[in-house]
Amino acid sequence: MSPVPERWKGKCENGTAFSPTACNRKLIGARSFSKGLLAAGKNISKENDFESARDHQSHGTHTASTAAGSHVLGASHFGYARGTAKGVAPSARIAMYKVIWATSTPEATASDVLAGMDQAIADGVDIISLSLALPQTSYFYDAIAIASLSAIEKGIVVICAAGNKGGPNTTFNGAPWITTTVGAGTVDRSFIATLSLGNGLTMNGTSYYPASAYITNAPLFYGAGNLSKSICSNSTLDPEEVAGKIVLCDNSTSIDVLGQMKEVQRAGGYAGIFLADSINLDPQQYNTPSQFSIPSLVLQTSSGTSLKEYVRENDANVKSMRFVITSLGTSPAPQVAYFSSRGPDPINPGILKPDILAPGMDILAAIVPNKQYIKVGNYELVTDYALASGTSMATPHVSGVAALLKAVHHDWSPAAIRSAMMTTAYTLDNTGTVLKDQLTGMPATPLDFGAGHINPNKAMDPGLIYDLGFQDYVEFLCGLGYSKKQMRAVLRRNQWSCGQNSTDLNYPSFVTMFPRGSSTAMAKNFSRVLTNVGDDTAVYRSSFSCSHRNECQSRAQNSHIHQKISDARICCERRD
Repeated sequence: MSPVPERWKGKCENGTAFSPTACNRKLIGARSFSKGLLAAGKNISKENDFESARDHQSHGTHTASTAAGSHVLGASHFGYARGTAKGVAPSARIAMYKVIWATSTPEATASDVLAGMDQAIADGVDIISLSLALPQTSYFYDAIAIASLSAIEKGIVVICAAGNKGGPNTTFNGAPWITTTVGAGTVDRSFIATLSLGNGLTMNGTSYYPASAYITNAPLFYGAGNLSKSICSNSTLDPEEVAGKIVLCDNSTSIDVLGQMKEVQRAGGYAGIFLADSINLDPQQYNTPSQFSIPSLVLQTSSGTSLKEYVRENDANVKSMRFVITSLGTSPAPQVAYFSSRGPDPINPGILKPDILAPGMDILAAIVPNKQYIKVGNYELVTDYALASGTSMATPHVSGVAALLKAVHHDWSPAAIRSAMMTTAYTLDNTGTVLKDQLTGMPATPLDFGAGHINPNKAMDPGLIYDLGFQDYVEFLCGLGYSKKQMRAVLRRNQWSCGQNSTDLNYPSFVTMFPRGSSTAMAKNFSRVLTNVGDDTAVYRSSFSCSHRNECQSRAQNSHIHQKISDARICCERRD
């Protein structure tokens, strides 16, 4: 890479297991912030952390390589997703700011996050990518919101994760000046194992088992007639019954797939077949595939009827199980990942959050290379690359796209970059239908996916943009009716001017709420200013589409949003 620009003011700090000599023209900054942690009476763990910018848990490594990693040939998750890995913006430089520790608490974290973001602003970054969230609170208490506004004033793009709570009213990082709040989508790629039964029946299921095992002619066990055994509840399987066998575990709301795997392993089962409507791997634990320590595959519950009928027969057996298979062209995709946080935003439902959807399910990226990832039998396995899921993984995809847009359009504001990504996003999957909710299988809505799924190539040339400047956000805050003390906290200054006091920002999305039980026609007027950044001779015509109101209400109810905002119209009533 070319020499580091002279405008860069950052540095690489010395610390435990990290030397400034590790930095180069790619990694140009590495700092850590722990004063808040120490002030809260917490210590930096010597077993589970490093007192330096060095990554111990792999989360920062994974997200950084997703955003701007260089090309790496032959990367894979123990053979899954094998190919050339590269970040979205492989020519971008990286500066790391470590603000989360193994012993962090939300209270301690807030001040360290604020300090880290302020330092990044002072160092001269162009993009701030935050795959983290603080508790949902008013803007004047939110360290990320406060620091982000300072960044936006300097023209720095801020990309944040929407959170992994799933369900409505759960979005984090919803301040409208945060350039983009990112939800997680699935990709058209799946990782499977094949199952062939003694009666000739064959099935494919999800698996991350990290070995090219090929199991043949193994007996099959199912605890039919005993509910606890049939769902592989904790401490219920008898080792004498299951040792050396492939254990079938039924779907249950009382124990998840990973809990069932642990029970099968405890009892000495040879392998596991698990029935589930969703694997429900915990996205808070980004490396959940590391739990597949025994040969396992997960089947949809609906696929288990014939399997359970067969296993009740005498001498039921598995003819073969084969692992480490990557299947491409999965459809429908993308879908809104089941864990992705949804709107309306709990702090300000008048701003559509999340803004956009990006790949966040089973993302392959770099991790800490010299630390045990998984133990299979007596073998401790390590890897340079691993799969992970979460809005943490979706966020650096958008950060990388923002870096590419910034490189092409140096003069664009953060709001212009947001607008370009949102107005060119798509809302149809690879089957040509509206993006679906992975959990329900029903059509998703803008409260789930925002403007749609990011489309990097189209974002380069959006034609028209909705632009905003720092003063627009000041006016927005004025319109919220904050006290002077609250305004000072979020603006970080003693003087500001309020003019129109309007909360209707020039945002590239539109949200309105109507009173509960309203039976008369109501209208909401929006005001927007569009800036042409495309062909001077282009002509634009506005259009909109409506669906029948009853159909809209049905869609809202089916997408588990109806109960929360029963009077919101997700689509509009047709009128002549």
